[in-house]
Amino acid sequence: MRHKFLLPCLLFLTACGGSQNTEPEPIELQNSDENESSFETNYEHVHQHTLENGLKVVVVERPELPIITIEIAAHNGAFTEPPEFNGLSHLYEHMFFKANDTFPSQEAYMARQRELGMVWNGTTGNERVNYYFTLQSHNLRDGLVFMRDAIQTPRFLEEELVREREVVLGEFDRNEANPYYYLWHAMDDMLWSEYRSRKDSLGDRQTISTATVEQMRWMQETYYIPNNSLLVLAGDLTAETGFALAEELFADWEQAPDPFIEYPIPEHPPLTENTAVIVEQNVQVSVIQLGWHGPDTRNDVNATYAADVFSTIIAQTSSRFSQNLVESGLALQAYIGYSTQRYVGPITFTLVTLPGREQEAISQALVEISHFADPDYFTDEQLQTAQTLLAVSDLYGQQSTDQFAHTLSYWWASADIEYYLNYISSLSQVTRDDITNYIHTYITDQPYATVLLSNHENIAAQEITQEWILNQTRSEK
Repeated sequence: MRHKFLLPCLLFLTACGGSQNTEPEPIELQNSDENESSFETNYEHVHQHTLENGLKVVVVERPELPIITIEIAAHNGAFTEPPEFNGLSHLYEHMFFKANDTFPSQEAYMARQRELGMVWNGTTGNERVNYYFTLQSHNLRDGLVFMRDAIQTPRFLEEELVREREVVLGEFDRNEANPYYYLWHAMDDMLWSEYRSRKDSLGDRQTISTATVEQMRWMQETYYIPNNSLLVLAGDLTAETGFALAEELFADWEQAPDPFIEYPIPEHPPLTENTAVIVEQNVQVSVIQLGWHGPDTRNDVNATYAADVFSTIIAQTSSRFSQNLVESGLALQAYIGYSTQRYVGPITFTLVTLPGREQEAISQALVEISHFADPDYFTDEQLQTAQTLLAVSDLYGQQSTDQFAHTLSYWWASADIEYYLNYISSLSQVTRDDITNYIHTYITDQPYATVLLSNHENIAAQEITQEWILNQTRSEK
């Protein structure tokens, strides 16, 4: 699940937050009776068009405020990176905000951004890199020209690349200063061992520190092409205006061969056995995380909806999961997360407990897993509540126009636009059988990875070893 319902935050790992405004709500939720929820969606303000060069254009008409978000996304990121390229998508994202054929230096580039009054940023994930500007709507054309020049004519000056490599390496330093980074890294090592680089958007230090202008140019020519990109215009404009400007300014962006024909994405091999690792860091609690390979949007779309609903069912404090693990006092926090992706979405079961209670926590976690598919593990009311929470959360996220643009580009990359536009109605159709099938297919009796994070003193006092963890999992089979 991503850009949807926020599961309970692991306080020292994640910050939950949100914003709201008074824009009209584009989705209406209606209760048809006491036992069934129906969801009506209205996306008449979302318009789609594809230029002849393959550029997908989406216009979101939101005239309430005189602002526009211009966003371009590319099918790029960790999933396109073999080990020798790991991290170059992220470095390229940094180099986007530099000199191009119109602005010969970063200083000139930034001066123009200030002149246009832009709020701007970019992000790199596993399956998408996106760049966005938000500015006053009367500057729409100028903003689009600025975006066109940045995306089509970057210069990749050597001196700018040298400086930006150090900036990106600083992100490594900040991540490695966080003890919980090592938990996530260890889990990814086990889940994606054969193609680890394709799930690591931060990348590899050595690759970043030796990156060249030639590599940046290759990435631009390979992935930053119109037939591998999406342009989103969201805010105070009409579809007619947006499509006309896109045609005027981007129609001559030259199409190129599909990069995924020449550089196909390898399939992650399934897990074949349980694995475990211990991570020692200076923390005051113990964190136990179990991970599985989950469904993806290419092969099992229905299970991605079931995964979201099930995670939201057990997040409810009334659920058996929460009652037995958290309300009982065994765990400080417990939740299951799922990330919807095009190339295998991971499922993670995370428990936070006090030192000394690791064995009891693992044992109870495995008991819960063994009962996930029981017909009475959750109630019909909890199922309907989960569907409603997910719908309301999605609606809430749409109230920020720029966030809505980011959401659309995320789903274009990890599924497609139609997946997102049909998301609410698809949730409402998830049944108990769908959830049971999801659990049996991806969780119950499936191999998984386990990471235990704690401090050295506790691990030594409890005599916790990798074999000890694996024995706990064997004892439940």
